[in-house]
Amino acid sequence: MSDNRLVYSTEVGRIDTKVTKQEVTAQTFKDGFIRIERQTKGRKGKGVMLVVGIDSQQHDLKKLAKTLKSKMGQGGALKDGIIEIQGDDRQKLKQILEALKFKVKIAGG
Repeated sequence: MSDNRLVYSTEVGRIDTKVTKQEVTAQTFKDGFIRIERQTKGRKGKGVMLVVGIDSQQHDLKKLAKTLKSKMGQGGALKDGIIEIQGDDRQKLKQILEALKFKVKIAGG
């Protein structure tokens, strides 16, 4: 199934302009809030919390991820501008982020 669209040229390189879900969620939100989402998809039923919407220009995400993992006492990772924290204690994570002067919303159910 070919859609015949140009994705690479030897003159200019990659041309494909598809935006992935990760790129969309890595952007900051207009209301200034960051979101805490819960995700289990592709993780064999194990839940992780995703901290989405932090501006990487203003904050050191690597340092922030380390701080959050330490205060939560759980593992995690930083992938594509999204901080992943293992487990599902979104209220505790929200309190920690609010103590760090972030405006936080819990997204999803």
